[in-house]
Amino acid sequence: MEGGCPCRLMINRILLSVSGVMLLLVGAATLLQPHAFFASEGIALGNNPGLLSEIRAPGGLLIGCAIAILLGAFRQTITQPPLLLGAIVYGSFGLSRLLSMVLDGLPSASLLGAMAVELIIGGWCVISLVRLKPI
Repeated sequence: MEGGCPCRLMINRILLSVSGVMLLLVGAATLLQPHAFFASEGIALGNNPGLLSEIRAPGGLLIGCAIAILLGAFRQTITQPPLLLGAIVYGSFGLSRLLSMVLDGLPSASLLGAMAVELIIGGWCVISLVRLKPI
């Protein structure tokens, strides 16, 4: 059950919809078109089957996470688990990119933008979770 403002349900639905669709698109691109997706960042994957398997598998994971998150956008009774999943997925991506900056240096501007979006969505999911009434 949602806590506080009646508009919170709509805000959570928007958050879950946007974050779910974004994960679905990134996951599908990574799974189905990895060469084109990574080439947009100047990354050449080559044709090594092992490397491509390691690239495609997380794409499938992101699609699965996207489906779970999108379910929360349409089923009010299961808002909390998708928000938690969104916080974990987006937060871990954003924080991992921060660590990569320390270890490897600055990536492209578009990857810095992706990191910012990931940290914002992950943080927004955490805030939305905190505002939910305990079950």
